[in-house]
Amino acid sequence: MTKFIIKRLLALIPVLIGVTLLVFCILDLAPGDPAKTILGEEASVEAIEALREEMGLDDPLLVRYGRYMAGLVQGDLGTSYKTGDPVSEEVWARLPNTIVLALTSTVVAIILALPLGVLAAIKQNTLFDGISMFISLIGISMPVFWMGLLLILLFAVTLGWFPVSGADQGIRSLVLPSIALGFMHMASIARTTRSSMLETIRQDYIRTVRAKGLPEREVITDHALKNALIPTITVIGIQIGQMLGGSVLTESVFAWPGIGRYMIQSIQGRDIPSVMGCIIIFAIGFALVNLLVDLIYGFVDPRIKAQYK
Repeated sequence: MTKFIIKRLLALIPVLIGVTLLVFCILDLAPGDPAKTILGEEASVEAIEALREEMGLDDPLLVRYGRYMAGLVQGDLGTSYKTGDPVSEEVWARLPNTIVLALTSTVVAIILALPLGVLAAIKQNTLFDGISMFISLIGISMPVFWMGLLLILLFAVTLGWFPVSGADQGIRSLVLPSIALGFMHMASIARTTRSSMLETIRQDYIRTVRAKGLPEREVITDHALKNALIPTITVIGIQIGQMLGGSVLTESVFAWPGIGRYMIQSIQGRDIPSVMGCIIIFAIGFALVNLLVDLIYGFVDPRIKAQYK
């Protein structure tokens, strides 16, 4: 198990190199001048050129990328062009908010998706099955920002139950963003759970368990569901990683003070170090979530645990 974890962590290195190089090149090709953004539109050409030279923006792309990676190896994410503060401090101050939003949205998605998928499989081709899959289709089709705006209009503006934006009111501020982000991912989890359950309950060992006279509830919960969870766990892991990145839109709609909103603000200001820092955190988070999913497999399925050993 330890060797497996080490191998997965080492595999993260080329992923980070590829991600950072790609994003660095894209941001370099983007229109605009960071020096002009910092000094303002009224700055003189001489002042802009002096700042560009001071910041090393006149150096070739690979030189600037190498300088950035040298700092990254030492844990330095660079300095924000906009605020002049270390990017690491800016990111770490907002990271807890993004993690809380992603985890809460995951809980919402799982609570809604698992019962919906299991019951849809048990009641296949019934009215409940059709309604549940229709709800899942809406969740997959509806953009998260549109879902967020509808929730704000209904529950914040019309009913006044929850705040419109921000994180000043604790749990009440977290409800609408979590539902908006979790509902979209609930759809994929529910559909995967339904498909996996349908395949599992048709297996021979399920027929044998039923032939022994066990109650249907025990057949589903103790035998079918546990074996059907492997594909669902995979999807949940992917969804958590996507929630970290997908929180960009949700945080922007609800003005949630997380990394996603910070990255949007940094992109608008061409704050390259800040954008790079956010993307690196997202990439690391996605890779660690996938590693955690692989480890959970071992607890759910003894056959996979035997492979680790």
